[in-house]
Amino acid sequence: MFKIIESPASCKVRSVIRFSSARSLCAADIHRKNCEVYGATAMCEGKVRKWVRDFKAGRDNVHDDSRSGHPSVITDNMEASVEAKILEKRRFTISTLSNVFAKVSRSVLNKIVSEKLNFKKLCSCWVPKLLTEDHENKRFECSLNFLTPYNEGSDAILSRILTGEETWVSHVTPESKQQSMEWRLTDCPERVKAKPALSQRKIMASVFCDRHGVLLVDFMQRGTTINAVAYGQTLRNQSDSKQKTRLADRGNFAAP
Repeated sequence: MFKIIESPASCKVRSVIRFSSARSLCAADIHRKNCEVYGATAMCEGKVRKWVRDFKAGRDNVHDDSRSGHPSVITDNMEASVEAKILEKRRFTISTLSNVFAKVSRSVLNKIVSEKLNFKKLCSCWVPKLLTEDHENKRFECSLNFLTPYNEGSDAILSRILTGEETWVSHVTPESKQQSMEWRLTDCPERVKAKPALSQRKIMASVFCDRHGVLLVDFMQRGTTINAVAYGQTLRNQSDSKQKTRLADRGNFAAP
């Protein structure tokens, strides 16, 4: 029983064929012995015969012959023209470029854009809101007020920080298509259901957290404006004495 050598290098297989051919073995015997050692990855008998003929004709190189290949159609002038057109209008598509460069194929244009010029298509990053310079300075000042005592060696400030966030909560959350999936037999008829619409009725919920997790969830009344006054009123109106004690221990809270 021979040990199978998987995925041998082509030059090594050809060296074996050259050695066996020098020992006057026929191509069929060489192919049979190769199959015993290389298994399913062995060279086919037709190629073995071809290499046997080449070695008997005087060839001694077991490597592939060098080839010049197809000349590249991409030139420096073409790259410069495509780059100028991209910088002129960045929201382009390969189709619009192909209309401008009608003699250049779409695959070549795609190669120039992605590989030669290293362009890639990016979307803008969505953020909740764009802050003004005054907002940024205010947040920097608040962050500095928290970091200063923390850097002085005390992490007690972390237990005094309370942060809040708001979110819309629908009265009815419809079942998604993924949630409605069921295991059924292959011959069962396919179920059909109407696409549910999101509930038009919703309410604003304010969620307050500290370093230990969620501290309070409060559902705001309709018409209430979410601001610092509403936050303070929410914290003062809590009836749970334990919760009020826990909130009172937090001297500072960070605005969301």
